[in-house]
Amino acid sequence: MKRNFLFFSFLLIAIFFANLSTVEAKGPLGAQGMDYYNAGFPEVAKPLLLQELTVDPSTQAEVCFYLGNLYFGENKPDSASFYFNKGLVANPIYALNTIGLNMLKLKSSPEVAGLEIDKLLKDKANKKNVDIFIAAGRAYLVNGLIEKGIEYQEKAKEIKSKYAPVSVLLGDIELAKENVGAACSNYELAIYYDASCKEAYIKYARAYKNVNSTLAIEMLGKLKLKEPTFLLVDRELADIYYATNDFNKAAQLYENYLQSGNSNVKDLTKYAMTLFLNSNFEKSLEVANLGLKKDPRNPAFNRLAMWINVDLKRNDEALKSANLFFNHSDKPDLTYLDYRYFGQALRETHQLDSAIIQFQKGLDLDSTKVELWKDISDMYTEKTDYKNAISTYIKYESSLSKDKRTADVIMPLGKLYYSLGNDSTITVEMKKAALIKADSLFAQIAVLEPTGYRGNFYRGRTNSSLDPDATLGLAKPYYEQTATLIEAKADPRYNSILVECYSYLGYYHLLKNENALSISYWNKILAIEPTNATAKKAIIGIEKEMKAKKK
Repeated sequence: MKRNFLFFSFLLIAIFFANLSTVEAKGPLGAQGMDYYNAGFPEVAKPLLLQELTVDPSTQAEVCFYLGNLYFGENKPDSASFYFNKGLVANPIYALNTIGLNMLKLKSSPEVAGLEIDKLLKDKANKKNVDIFIAAGRAYLVNGLIEKGIEYQEKAKEIKSKYAPVSVLLGDIELAKENVGAACSNYELAIYYDASCKEAYIKYARAYKNVNSTLAIEMLGKLKLKEPTFLLVDRELADIYYATNDFNKAAQLYENYLQSGNSNVKDLTKYAMTLFLNSNFEKSLEVANLGLKKDPRNPAFNRLAMWINVDLKRNDEALKSANLFFNHSDKPDLTYLDYRYFGQALRETHQLDSAIIQFQKGLDLDSTKVELWKDISDMYTEKTDYKNAISTYIKYESSLSKDKRTADVIMPLGKLYYSLGNDSTITVEMKKAALIKADSLFAQIAVLEPTGYRGNFYRGRTNSSLDPDATLGLAKPYYEQTATLIEAKADPRYNSILVECYSYLGYYHLLKNENALSISYWNKILAIEPTNATAKKAIIGIEKEMKAKKK
């Protein structure tokens, strides 16, 4: 199953948000929103910042700058421009909004924007303002103009060298250059200058998340100790544990984070999926149903409801969820698993033709999932449609590499040919051809498993079908070899197989008038099953015949 569709693009978030930790909003909502934004959680900050605009007019310039950067990060330049301009209307001398507007121009008109930024920074009121230089450096960085970003970072450092946001900006520059180690060294330096710089902890952890998860977890643990009420750390930790398949810890941390009150539908989705992967199906379904109350057309929750109900064998509910997922969800990003689960629900409710169609759709979407061919073959077998079962199974087998075509892979195909060879609906010639093919496959198994009984045993059965009256004794050598191999095991689990072998051999020797040998096989059966009626009857009949001949 593909889990990356549940997560945000952490790198983009890390690059896009501006470091404005020295700016303080007067309103509590603005302060909290800016804190979340600076820490790297723009999606949590957004509703708080938007609400702050309606609550405290005195903070509009600052809040608009944050919102402008936030929308820039969402690739919505028109909305970004709207808020930067709104911020300038609220406070024309608040220079950061001018930086923001020029950030939008840097791609289309880099020279014009560059001149305006230089002019702004040479202004007497701004030339010593380290935060404006940092904002300018970041404006170049997010537009891919790394060298200019470095230039302004260095100027900011000249103004205030031991300043956490200056080190964070250099860390972001190094990260953009894919120098993870250098980036994290600068994030550590920022923490050294300001132990409360949440942004540095978060960016360090995100940079190392896929490189060294242990270091990422360790850094977030430090932030958690310092800020125990900052529950977004739990979400960040949960994401890392999820990525490293520690679903138990991930689920616990997501549950902690949900207590913050800042969770959204995406957070519930991640929590529900984590519970699902941790096999906590009932709890996962509970969370998915909670999510569906908030967003009934959410494809992730409808998908989970379908998957979970299938796993819990609640197939009628699964089919209802499948209908909601495929027909009443907003643009579901379909995977082969969606068709596989839907197909399984149909299969369990004996709608085999429809189930086969869904499994085939799964293969159309992802042809590498060759195991679906085997599932389809099994369904044709359930329908006793052995011809289609065989042709489908061959597609499965032929997709495997030579080293994976083991006895266990060959065996089912041999059995399918054997079943076709005993199908009363086909001609005698077709039966014979199928049985000969089955025999050749079972012969391969006998070679692959020289100490195993399966190949010879099924050769015995197949040749018995080719020679149903046992007049030619085609099955005899294979039943004899099977009996020899199983007798050596001395394992009562194989007694029923021995009974079948001895029964054939007893009957064969009876036909050949080899009465003593025949009786020896029937007695072997009675040693295993003392009440076996066929063996008793055979012995009585042979002994009667022998007495009659003596007379």
